[in-house]
Amino acid sequence: MSRKKSTTLFEDSLKELEQLVEQMEKGELSLEESLKSFERGVKLTNTCQKSLQEAEQKVQILLEKNGQQTLEPFNNE
Repeated sequence: MSRKKSTTLFEDSLKELEQLVEQMEKGELSLEESLKSFERGVKLTNTCQKSLQEAEQKVQILLEKNGQQTLEPFNNE
């Protein structure tokens, strides 16, 4: 999958997921609608997680030099 296509898929999935959460938080959906929204949300979450994992793998490949990782621990101070 191309980078642009992958980015668009992630962004579209995230946007739809945010909209589902907003609808569900309002509490105006029927039980059946809520369950359908939840099921769709799980699928969208899986899609987003897969896209993020693929991006992480690409970053790790790009940072690898001569077979040795050059990654350093993230220090959030």
